Amino acid sequence: MAGKVIILCAPSGSGKTTLAKHLLNQEMFNLRFSTSATTRKKRENETNGIDYHFITIKEFENKISQGEFIEYEKVYDDVYYGTLKSEIKELIKNYNIIFDVDVIGALSLKKYFTEQALTIFINPPSLEELRKRLIERGLNSKDDLEERLNKAKKEIEMKLSFDHSVTNDKLDFTKSKISEIVKVFLKN
Repeated sequence: MAGKVIILCAPSGSGKTTLAKHLLNQEMFNLRFSTSATTRKKRENETNGIDYHFITIKEFENKISQGEFIEYEKVYDDVYYGTLKSEIKELIKNYNIIFDVDVIGALSLKKYFTEQALTIFINPPSLEELRKRLIERGLNSKDDLEERLNKAKKEIEMKLSFDHSVTNDKLDFTKSKISEIVKVFLKN
């Protein structure tokens, strides 16, 4: 493998997608986004093949049985996410890769890529702030919101398993902090 791997992880609503896009825009990092496969419904502003590979549960389960994933997880009822081996194989020859995944996926990827990988956990400022952000996004039902917050509590407990943990309370500062962490990692 030629490239290195940056793995961002955060509870839903903590800003990891915004931070991943920030890192992708830093040309010196030579980063490409790893597009995960998922069975969840496509949101209005998302593009299949760019944001995610949207596939059916049956297709996803077939890919599992054929060993096509580096890692995968059933995150919510009937919602799988996973990293396709085919997605990574070509990218890593010429680029560094950035992943935007959940905690279990991040730890699985770290185990797979070992010292070629850097894991960064993005903390929300507080669970109450996280609740506020999720409500403002307006994408979740009340039950879904509670499920996401309960999952966030469990994810936050696992942040010590990551190489770095950064609290996203001031976006510009957080962007600068993770850029510096990535810069140091890619130089070594």
